[in-house]
Amino acid sequence: MGSGFRSWWVGVLVAWLPAAAAAQSAPWLVPEGRFLKKSVMVGELVDYELRYEHAPDVEVVFPDSSAQFAPFEYVGKTYYPTRTRQGRSLDRTVYHLRTFRLDSVQSLALPVAVLQELDTLSVPTLPSRVRLRRTASPLLAQTEQLPALRQNLALVPIEPAFNYPYWLAGGAIGLLLLTGSATLFRRRIAQRYQAYKMRKNHVYFLAQFARHVERFDLSRSATNVERAVTLWKSYLAGLENSALTSFTTREIVAYFENDSDVRKALSATDKVIYGNLQTEDAEEVDRAFQRLRGFAERRYASVRQ
Repeated sequence: MGSGFRSWWVGVLVAWLPAAAAAQSAPWLVPEGRFLKKSVMVGELVDYELRYEHAPDVEVVFPDSSAQFAPFEYVGKTYYPTRTRQGRSLDRTVYHLRTFRLDSVQSLALPVAVLQELDTLSVPTLPSRVRLRRTASPLLAQTEQLPALRQNLALVPIEPAFNYPYWLAGGAIGLLLLTGSATLFRRRIAQRYQAYKMRKNHVYFLAQFARHVERFDLSRSATNVERAVTLWKSYLAGLENSALTSFTTREIVAYFENDSDVRKALSATDKVIYGNLQTEDAEEVDRAFQRLRGFAERRYASVRQ
């Protein structure tokens, strides 16, 4: 026999003798450890199963993650509950390991701790071996040269990925800026919007009022005079935020502090609406329209300021 085989056999005997002695002192105290596959690659997960069959009244503790798994690295484990049949209990745990060592054959033997009153007995297992499966071709002993490498400098196109975190962060910052700006300039923005609405309504009023005046010039109808006055009241009611449309002529004059243009204009239009329109009254109605439009423009300028 070779010296290597003799050394291995001596190691087996040394590891087995304590287990045999423990087996004589208590029944079924010989744990069994084995790899679930014969070969493994570097970095690949390999499962190591540890089984221990013992008497039901024996307290057993299996190794945890702090045990010595060299030359392997501990990754995790799968524990199976104790199963008792026909007066024998079986504990079983599968350890998930991996190795980065380059030894052709690697072995592992995990002990099992047996609690006996105030003492603890460590029962070893026989070493279990796994062969390292290499993926690279071994170098030729004659040449001892590295294999020739193939050079490839061609660029490989990569599809750009959408950067969600940056876009979400940018959107959140933009939303905060908009919220802060709206809070800071809310009053100014509201004032500008109100000024825009007021200017738009004023332009619309002037256009509609001019249309009623033009129709009166063509028809000399009291209906057009009444429509013009009604439009004037509605516009000023919205501008002043008041119920001016329901006021009488006297109440309107009093509301505007007896303004001469309002008093004279409404007096002239009332004669046309509620009386008979005479030809010589047409010029007075035209002057009344001018007074009403001028007063509306003055009130618009006053409210806008």
